[in-house]
Amino acid sequence: MTSVFLSIVIPAHNEENRLPRTLEQVFAFLETQDYSAEVLVVENGSSDRTLEVARSFAEQHPQLRVLQNDERGKGLAVRLGMLEARGAYRFICDADLSMPIEEVAKFIPPALTDFEVAIGSREARGAVRYNEPAYRHWGGRGINLVIRLLILPGLQDTQCGFKCFTAEASERLFRLQTMPGWSFDIELLYLARRANMRIREIPIHWYFGDDSKVSAIRDALNMIRDIFRIHANARRGIYG
Repeated sequence: MTSVFLSIVIPAHNEENRLPRTLEQVFAFLETQDYSAEVLVVENGSSDRTLEVARSFAEQHPQLRVLQNDERGKGLAVRLGMLEARGAYRFICDADLSMPIEEVAKFIPPALTDFEVAIGSREARGAVRYNEPAYRHWGGRGINLVIRLLILPGLQDTQCGFKCFTAEASERLFRLQTMPGWSFDIELLYLARRANMRIREIPIHWYFGDDSKVSAIRDALNMIRDIFRIHANARRGIYG
C-alpha cells in the first residue's frame, strides 16, 4: 500500500562517517519539494556506530525510518527497505551520495513517466563522471561488457547504485530476489526483462570517491559466478 509519493532507501553498512552528511543533504533537498516523501536507512551488520547515527537523525526527522538487518549484504538491505517502503516511487540511494540528490528529479514524474524501472547511468548520453581514475573507468566497462554478453544485452550501466522502481514493480521484483550481495542489481534487471517491464537508463552526474568499497577483481568474479546462478535459478523455475 502506498501512502507517500517518494521513498528513498539507503542501505548502510559501516557508514557512520558518510551517513550524516548524506542525510543532511537528502533532507535539505526534500524540504524544497512539494510532494510527500520518506527516507529509510537500512543498517546491516555494521561494526561501527551506523545504527546509532541513523537513529539520532530519526529523532529529529519524522520522515526517517531506521531498519536493521543483522545479516550483511547490500542486496538483503535493499530488499528489506524496498519492501517496507510505502512510496508510489521507490528510489535506491547509495550512502556515499556520489550522485547529487537533486538528480532524483530525473527518475520520477513529471520528468519521467513511461517506466517501471529507471536506472542511473554513467554511460548514457549526457552523463558526466567526475574525478574517476582511468583504471576504474575501464575496469567498470570491462565488467559491464561481461554482463551484457552473459545476461543483460543493451544495458550500459547496471551497477550504478541509484535506481528507481514503481511501487508495483518493487513489490513484484524484490519478492523474487535471491541474491544477497552486490549482484542483486543484475538479478532484478533480469527479472524485469523477463516480465517485459520498461527499463530506462537515466544519464547522471557522478562523482568518484576514493573511499569506495568496491573491489574490482573480487566483485567481478563474484558477479560472474552469480550470473550463472541466476540462469540456473531460471532453469529450475525458482522465479516462477
